[in-house]
Formats: sequence, structure tokens, C-alpha cells
Amino acid sequence: MLQTNPTYKWLCSLMCLLLLAPQVFASDITSLRELSKDANAIIRSEETVFTVNSINSGTLRFKTTITILNENGDHKATLYVPYNKMSKVTNISGTSYDRFGKRIKKLKSSDIKDVSAISSISVYEDSRVKIASLEYSVYPYSVEFEYEVSESNMMFYPRLYPQDEEKLAVEKASLQVLVPQGSKLRYLENSHAPKAKVTQTATHQAYTWEVSNLKPVSREPYGPAFSEMVPQVLTAPNEFEVDGYRGSMETWKDFGLWINKLNNGRDKLPAETVAKLQQLTANAKSTEEKIRLVYDYMQGKTRYVSIQLGIGSWQPFEASFVDSKGYGDCKALSVYTQAMLKAVGVDSYYALIRAGEGTPDIKTEFPSSQFNHAILGVPMAQDTMWLECTSQTDAAGYNGSFTGDRHALLITPEGGKLVKTTAYGANDNLQIRSISAKVNEAGGAVAKVSTRYTGIQQESRDRVILNRKPEDQRKWLYENTSAPSFEIGKYSFTQKKDRIPSVTEDLELSLRQCATISGKRMFINPNLMSKWTHVPNQKEKRLTDVVRTLAYLDVDTVEIEVPVGYTVEYQPRDVEHKSVFGEYSATVKVNGQRLTYVRRMQMNKGRFAPESFAQLVEFYNKIIKSDAEQVVFVKNVQ
Repeated sequence: MLQTNPTYKWLCSLMCLLLLAPQVFASDITSLRELSKDANAIIRSEETVFTVNSINSGTLRFKTTITILNENGDHKATLYVPYNKMSKVTNISGTSYDRFGKRIKKLKSSDIKDVSAISSISVYEDSRVKIASLEYSVYPYSVEFEYEVSESNMMFYPRLYPQDEEKLAVEKASLQVLVPQGSKLRYLENSHAPKAKVTQTATHQAYTWEVSNLKPVSREPYGPAFSEMVPQVLTAPNEFEVDGYRGSMETWKDFGLWINKLNNGRDKLPAETVAKLQQLTANAKSTEEKIRLVYDYMQGKTRYVSIQLGIGSWQPFEASFVDSKGYGDCKALSVYTQAMLKAVGVDSYYALIRAGEGTPDIKTEFPSSQFNHAILGVPMAQDTMWLECTSQTDAAGYNGSFTGDRHALLITPEGGKLVKTTAYGANDNLQIRSISAKVNEAGGAVAKVSTRYTGIQQESRDRVILNRKPEDQRKWLYENTSAPSFEIGKYSFTQKKDRIPSVTEDLELSLRQCATISGKRMFINPNLMSKWTHVPNQKEKRLTDVVRTLAYLDVDTVEIEVPVGYTVEYQPRDVEHKSVFGEYSATVKVNGQRLTYVRRMQMNKGRFAPESFAQLVEFYNKIIKSDAEQVVFVKNVQ
């Protein structure tokens, strides 16, 4: 019996789909075979056409055909069309085809779900989404979707970004934006994107971008953001209008003036609240103490609740509303805190920012609405103190991984001004650990461990303290503590809410095998809790820059007492490794029955050339080798 290669059978099925439905899937088979390698799905075609009818009206038409190659591509067979009171979905259609090009299903209106898109943190939003799924269980299969949306919010124009995930290929995709004659379209093309083709119609000027034959892209270890590696075109208006509020985003200054228009007059507080705040801060010895007192008052009085309706997605509630109700969203709480600081003589500025851990910074060269959050900036003599007004627990002045080290749009009376939020270096993000252990004759030990985490390194512990009950905290510690086989006796956390907050974690551990006994020798690896274990895979040729986003400093001081009767036979030499990525050192000293080990590892953040990746791998390998060093003791035989 002739055996058939499974890959060959799959490819034959794909070719059948192409050949039997040429009107839908007409393609060059050779190029498609290349695109399918390492892909979960192929966008066969994608067309986005956005027509600007006026400063407050537009129409978006979208059509796509996607071939799903395996179960990891199934999510591409589901369409999501968001809308709200400022947008109306006027048409949705869809059809699916099996591997032979035979129609499986045509969407009916009853197949399209219409659900609320209220997030878990919102009390009420007018956001909704239409969902249509054409998933199928036999691969490959293809789906077609088409929809049209009428827009009255003209602050957002579409982008070209068809290859929005790994293992996705694109046969062809296009974006066309039509603006009325005499209007101006602004756009930003990244280095992988094609240049715009500009044509004229009787009424509009058309800007068109087209891409084709995009093979799947995968991020390399420590690589740049995925959006940097694939074609992307952003588009935006100069003039726009939202719910009757007209504005410009030609410059950041202009966009800030529009936000000022929305916020104007919303910072008024009742007289009794002003009096209470002035009394609260009457004995403050500095501006920073005033800020902390007001911030603490705000945190104790309010809670974060999101209500997003129409222009309310950008316009905050009045400070008086928050004062009486005790809740608000990021915009309202920021304006409320700004009003309270103003009441005690402290100037501050509302600021827009793109928040989120690991979220790329905005494109500073392209003024547009790229933000998802509001915070407050308080200018100080030496720097700016940033206040996260949605949190009831954050330390005053701490940005952290959520809003730190990125650009914010400061909304000043003169308009918008881009400024950088706090960047946290290695000395801000500390892990300083002290371990005292006593080893018994069997190699077990009891250990007391005290670790102080600061800055970004304390954030995971901070979440554990706030969000987990004691029994869950203990479970989390078992899952996130690296040590020889151990049992946790006691544990505790202590927090300090400074501008660089800290958490001190104290543990009492029973280590079942702190040392290995072999005959009369005792082998101890003094690095009990900080062994480096991961080295990223190294390709033959690195293609992208090496990007490290977190700087930190870890210092371990370990003191181990060995049983009487043992003397040192071998101890590692002091080591020091230096690299553009960081520095590492380790020292071992033995004095009688006491072993003292000090390990220091500092990692830098930054962007480095692709060829430097080999140095990073080498650096990590050296650290792994040094971390594995053992001290050998021998028992004196009388």
C-alpha cells in the first residue's frame, strides 16, 4: 500500500480548494504554497475602504477572505464588529467554504450575535459588538466576511495592519482612504509599509496602500514589538468633530486644546470640600506633603468606576459629581484630584497616556488619539510627580510598569505638550536578599530569608498582598519561590508606600536538601534562591534588534553554617562577568564553619544591534555556569 505524507495530503486539499472555486480563491499556487509554510491562516484578500463624507461623517467598508489551515487559526473565522451610539453597522454578510470549495454556510441574521461590550470595570457603556462565527472542523476551510459601518465620530481613521499576529500570512491586503477635495489626510508609514498611491475622483482624493505575499513573521527572543516587524500605516485627520465638539489634531498642541475644551469648567468643588481640604493640609511642611495628604484623601473617598457614553469616553464628569458620588473613571478622578490640589494651592495638569504593562509607547511623530488612560502630573522643583488616580492603594508619585517610561500628553492651558513619565533604572528595581541557613549532618537546613523588592520588582508581591487571601498567598509563594526542596514555615509581607514603593518578604524555610552528602564530603551550592536557568535560542542569523525593557539589580547575601567537624576542601574563585547588557559578580568566603556567598547581578535596559545577541547568550551561559558552582567540605575523621 502506498503511504501518503500528511503534509502532502493537506497541501492537495488546499490546492483543490483553490482550483474548484477560482472565482473566490484565484491565486498563484506556487506563491500560496510558500505562504502556507509555518502559517495557521492565510488572509487571501482584505480590502478596507474609508470614505470621509464630512468633518463629522464617514463610511467604512471592509471585506476579507481567509483560509484557515489548522485549529490555531480558527479564531480568524470569527468576525467582531464593534459599534456604539456614534457608529452604526449597516451590513454584515459571511460565507464559509470547505476544502473542495463547496459552500458550507451562508450567514443569516439570526447567526449574528449582538452583545454588550461593557468591560468588567464599567458600570455602563454604550459600546456593543456584533459577532459572527463560521468556524469549521475540517481543514483547510475558508471564510468570507463583509461589513459596512457609518461613523459620526471622526476622531479615528482606519489603519493598514493585516498581519496582526504571528503565524499569519497575507496574500494581498489594501487600505484606501478617500477625503473630500481640499481636505488633508495625515498618515504614517512604517519601514515595512508601501508608499501611498494618490489618485483623484470627481469629489475625493484617494490614498491607497497595498501589500502582497507577506510570509508569516515570528518575534525573536528579546525582539522589538511585533508591529515594528510587519507593514503598518496609520491615518488621521487634521480637523475632526465628535458629538458637536470640533477640534484639530494637526499638532499635539492642537489636540490638547480640544481636550481643554472638553474639560473646561469641570474642576469646581463645593465650598465645604475646599474648606475641608485646606484644613487637612494646613500643617503640611512641604508641597509634596500636601500632595500626599490630598492623594490619600482621594484614595480613601473614591473608587474607580468606568461609565463611557458618547462624548463621555473623552469628557470627564464634573469634580462636584465625583465629590458627591464617590466614584468616577480615570478622567473624572484625575480632574477631581486636580481640583482638590488647586483648592490647596498646588498646580497640576491632566494628562493622557497609553497605559499597560509591556504596551509600546505612542508614535510621538504622529499627533493623533493614541491614548487609553488619564493620569495627573504635578510639576515639582526637580521633576514631575505623577498620580494614578484610579488606584486606592498605589503610592503617590509611582508610575511603575503601567504608565512609566513612556510619553504622556500634558494638557496645559496653552495646549498639549508631550512629556516623558518616570523611567525606572536598575537601582530603582531592586531585589536585595539576605539568607541565613544552618545545615545539619543529613544535608537538610533551616533558613531565614528576608528579601526587599522595590519599584517594578515589588509589583507582583503588591498584587499578591492586595488580591489574595492568606492561604492563597502561601500557595503563590510555593509556586514562585526558587529554592532546594522546601517547606514554608512562617511568612510575612511588609510594605512601604514611597515614590519608589517596596515590599519586604520574610520567609522561614525548611530545606530538605541544602547540601549533598557523598561519603565524607558535603557539597553545597551557596546560590540557594537566585539561579539563572534560561538562555534564549540562538538562530544562525539574528534579524532584529535586541530589546531589553527592564533594568534591575539583584543582590543575594547568603550565610550558611555547616556542622562542626567539616573543613573546606574547595571553594570557587571570585568571578566577574561584564557585558553591554549588564554585570555579574560572585564571591565565596569560608571562615571556620561559616560560608558567606555574595552574588550581584545587574541588567540594563536598552536597544542593541542584532549582532549583539550572541553576547547576550554568552553572558547568560557564563552566569549559569557561575551559579552552579559548589563549595566542597570534607569531614575530619579522628
